[in-house]
Amino acid sequence: MASILNKTQELQESSKVLGHVRCESFFIFPGESSLSDAFRGVLYFLALAYCFVGLSAITARFFKSMENVVKHSRKVVAIDPITKAEVITYKKVWNFTIADISLLAFGTSFPQISLATIDAIRNIGERYAGGLGPGTLVGSAAFDLFPIHAVCVLMPKAGELKKISDLGVWLVELVWSFWAYIWLYIILEVWSPNVITLVEALLTVLQYGLLLVHAYAQDKRWPYLSLPMSRGDRPEEWVPEEIDESKDDNDVHDMYSDAAQETVESGNNIVDIFSIHSANNDTGITYHTVADTPPGSSTKRGKVKNFTVFDIWKDQFVDAITLETPESKKVDSIYLRIAKIFWQLLLAPWKILFAFVPPCNIAHGWIAFICSLLFISGVAFVVTRLTDLISCVTGINPYVIAFTALASGTSWPDLVASKIAAERQLTADSAIANITCSNSVNIYVGIGVPWLINTVYNYFAYREPLYIENAKGLSFSLLIFFATSVGCIVVLVLRRLIIGAELGGPRLWAWLTSIYFMMLWVVFVVLSSLKAVG
Repeated sequence: MASILNKTQELQESSKVLGHVRCESFFIFPGESSLSDAFRGVLYFLALAYCFVGLSAITARFFKSMENVVKHSRKVVAIDPITKAEVITYKKVWNFTIADISLLAFGTSFPQISLATIDAIRNIGERYAGGLGPGTLVGSAAFDLFPIHAVCVLMPKAGELKKISDLGVWLVELVWSFWAYIWLYIILEVWSPNVITLVEALLTVLQYGLLLVHAYAQDKRWPYLSLPMSRGDRPEEWVPEEIDESKDDNDVHDMYSDAAQETVESGNNIVDIFSIHSANNDTGITYHTVADTPPGSSTKRGKVKNFTVFDIWKDQFVDAITLETPESKKVDSIYLRIAKIFWQLLLAPWKILFAFVPPCNIAHGWIAFICSLLFISGVAFVVTRLTDLISCVTGINPYVIAFTALASGTSWPDLVASKIAAERQLTADSAIANITCSNSVNIYVGIGVPWLINTVYNYFAYREPLYIENAKGLSFSLLIFFATSVGCIVVLVLRRLIIGAELGGPRLWAWLTSIYFMMLWVVFVVLSSLKAVG
């Protein structure tokens, strides 16, 4: 982000004519610079909003693939000691806590990680760091903590309560999240001011591994490494599960490999995701009975349907160009139908583009998972370019743009992730874990990896560390972030003690909590922006 901000400032300074700043940069066509700055600003803001819609669409597809990845199970054959008969069980490959921290948090933070890594590679050989600077990551952390909490607390139905079932794991994730920003302050202001050494960069990246180990230890309740806190009661089912018993009894089992088929057939854009936590089963072992239905088929209303990968892939494109579903045709109001058709028409370009993502049932969802991350990275790059141009044509301080538009744009997958989790999952674990873990990933990986790339090169090429510039107001922003985040956590704890859950509850209290979280974000943005502009 530092290189983008520098470019914006150079454009503004080089274009000053009699005190008026003229932005000569453009997005697609050179002729854009001939338009008025006000008109261009409106166009770029609309394009930015449209990119947010695209990020929402591809994030939903990303979660469909993640569900298949996490629900991948392996076959375990044992001999019953009494009957001597074979007992077949299926043990899930992924631990759910690790899945939340790695797949979920890493995937939703991928826009920041990919942009920072690409920029670091481009800046190899430079003595000063580029990429998504610390200030931008702090702004992203504030967006994750405040607006996303504000949205999630409203997602449960009126009166419905959703609480964290494993407070021990959440506390471990929360401590590591706060430590990430304390560590950032230490290495920038205390240990080696405005300089990043190879040791500091390496320690930053390694702490992500320590987070994974510590969270797994807490989940398994390892002695000496976990908090002495009992796990809360888990419901029988975290979300309604539809077990497909028509799969062939292979060595590797995936009970939800056909989830995408039913989604395409129903035309529903929301899939039952975040059912990655076990149903009151800490061992992660499930039992499966194989029916006599032919492999590669599914049953519905007594009929046997055969599906191939190409059939499912074709249905993705058919769904992308379908403007009216059978459900929307039943709407009585003609104006509402027209509005829905217009919205589907607006979404059509994104849906057609993302239909190229392979179906989620290929390779247990891994191919779709990787392709979705690539699309997320591409859209996030466009968002970054648009925020650069908005700063250029409006004259708004680029750091203010970074704290607001850029932070919200690159954190949009985090918002969609936690929103869907709060809607679909029966507890608040994944919704809140995604927020805390994404903040940790932003520092340990989003900043650590680019710094490690540049410090390694500078160490062997120049025998020098990596220098940090444009860190103005970072210490002040960190202090404001800590103060406001304490106010956020205190309210979550009070809700747990008084109402009995972090999310949901009486509608009035949910709205008051949401408004309070948004006010904390406004306080952070305003104070940090005022400090940035002096």
